[in-house]
Order: sequence, then structure tokens, then C-alpha cells
Amino acid sequence: MVNSEDPVPEPANLRFLRLLVTVLTGVMLAGLILIIALIVIRFRDTAPPLPADITLPDGATPTAVTLAEGMVLVVSADGRLFVYDRVTGRLKQTLDLAE
Repeated sequence: MVNSEDPVPEPANLRFLRLLVTVLTGVMLAGLILIIALIVIRFRDTAPPLPADITLPDGATPTAVTLAEGMVLVVSADGRLFVYDRVTGRLKQTLDLAE
């Protein structure tokens, strides 16, 4: 009869497996915390500054707006592209895309 109070020695493979599972759990938790922190930092980032006032020429209906470095590009329904200065909102160039 085996005495239940006598500790049975744990096999080395089982000890290694228990240590491995503990380490991998810690790594997964650290990775999850890092991913959440990066998402929070990224979404807290402010949007690029837009001009307070962009006035399109008469008859132009915007269909797309794109932000570029130093520029705001507006494509109108009639096939024109308007290039505005990003800081001042001043119209810099008009291109006809219908050609």
C-alpha cells in the first residue's frame, strides 16, 4: 500500500513542460498588453491639420478628398482636380482630368 503523504517525485519532463507553459503564458500576456498599448497610442494620434475653409469654384461638387504632404486634393464630379495648400486653404492649381 502506498502512503498518500509520501511525495512522488515529479518527472523531469513534466517539470519542464510546466515551466514552458508558464513562460509561454507570460509571453502571450506581455504581447497582448503591447498590442493594446500600440493600438491606444496610434488612435490617440491627432489627425493631420486641415484648412479651416476650402471654397470650391462654383458648380464643383466634391467626390473625393485626399490629404497629401502640404496639399489637399479635391476631385470634383465634373472631372476636375483642385490642389489646395494644406495650411492656408488657398487654391494652388486646377487640373482637368477629363482629357
